[in-house]
Amino acid sequence: MKVTKICCIGAGYVGGPTMAIIAQKCPQIQVTVVDLNAERIAAWNDEDVNNIPIYEPGLSEIVKEARGRNLFFSTEVDAAIDAADMIFISVNTPTKTYGKGKGMAADLKYIELCARQIARVSKSNKIVVEKSTLPVRTAEAIKSILDNTGNGVKFQILSNPEFLAEGTAVQDLLQPDRILIGGDTTEEGQKAIQALVEVYANWVPENKILTTNVWSSELSKLTANAFLAQRISSINAMSELCEKTGADVNEVARAIGMDSRIGPKFLKASVGFGGSCFQKDILNLVYIAKSYGLHEVADYWEQVIIMNDHQKRRFSGNIVKTLYNTVSDKKIAFLGWAFKKDTNDTRESAAIYVADDLINENATLAIYDPKVSHKKVLADLDYLETRATSVNAERVQSFGNPYQACEGAHAVAVLTEWDEFVTYDWQKIYEAMQKPAFVFDGRNILDKTSLEKIGFVYQAIGS
Repeated sequence: MKVTKICCIGAGYVGGPTMAIIAQKCPQIQVTVVDLNAERIAAWNDEDVNNIPIYEPGLSEIVKEARGRNLFFSTEVDAAIDAADMIFISVNTPTKTYGKGKGMAADLKYIELCARQIARVSKSNKIVVEKSTLPVRTAEAIKSILDNTGNGVKFQILSNPEFLAEGTAVQDLLQPDRILIGGDTTEEGQKAIQALVEVYANWVPENKILTTNVWSSELSKLTANAFLAQRISSINAMSELCEKTGADVNEVARAIGMDSRIGPKFLKASVGFGGSCFQKDILNLVYIAKSYGLHEVADYWEQVIIMNDHQKRRFSGNIVKTLYNTVSDKKIAFLGWAFKKDTNDTRESAAIYVADDLINENATLAIYDPKVSHKKVLADLDYLETRATSVNAERVQSFGNPYQACEGAHAVAVLTEWDEFVTYDWQKIYEAMQKPAFVFDGRNILDKTSLEKIGFVYQAIGS
């Protein structure tokens, strides 16, 4: 089957960038990204590509090149589904907040709604591609819905999980470590796999395109994120031991990272991992293990989450302890709110939970992040529902300038590893702060010696 028209349901952090790259690299394929969120689609179609809803280095230039040529963003979901040969499902699969599996299992209601809409609208055979991160054997449920439409249309279900790191998503798409495609072992399933292989082969070497059965593909995504998160929690666990023993966690990380069997990546101690994937996927893995009665397996992976939550609480607790056991009515400046640099995504950001703890201690917070708005900061705190929204609005301010955020502050907490933070005039910041002035480096990116020479009381994870 030759794919000439692709529809992607979901214009978020995965669907938008992925389809932009496919459109750029496959000008012969018409790519339409659809979403019911009219405001989001309007942002993708904004004349000024700098206003697209997702910030990723290099993405706006790619959208500018392909948009209107063979890349389209629309709210006309039914029409795009009907016209497409291949449909990517790239909708949110959050952790359930209700019912069985609450707090662990993936909420698949949006996936089911997509499947039912595809089944209702389709008049010709389609290849349906799971792009969202899903529990193993979700394809079975999608296939059951699609195969029982009664309208004679035939569907093939593929799993094609994303392995993008926010902040480097464009490069991850242009030069991926691997493309994973899972499908049926039947002749029709293998033809569907090959159709998607041919799309990616427009720019990805075929030796980097891995094909598996659909169940292996679904589980591989959860496993990859679990392994990466495990490394972060492992080095963070060691950071606490380093603080007690006088060891330096950065030196320990460097020593073990030089072992070729371990390697240096994901061994930077910090205030904890965030983002839309790690916590959600590990909790999903825990739930799956428990549902099969594999309690020891579930307990093992759940400890990764427990350690991550502990690291956030430990960081906020250290701020309170260091500031003479009270932050009541003290101003704490936050540098960074996004969960990592080079993205405006704040989902599960450590900054949210550190801020929540400090507001509970009656601190006043001054936030600066180069890509996150004050509206989003308040929305993140309000979502926790730990206090009245009026209290968050009263206790939290955002600034468009880091020096203003730090003026009169008792302490600065670095919560995102934005490169620009390293280049600041820290002497100027010190002079504007309350004395003694404290820096709590939650991302281990600042120069301890230089800051202490200025006069700061410097504390970093594991130092």
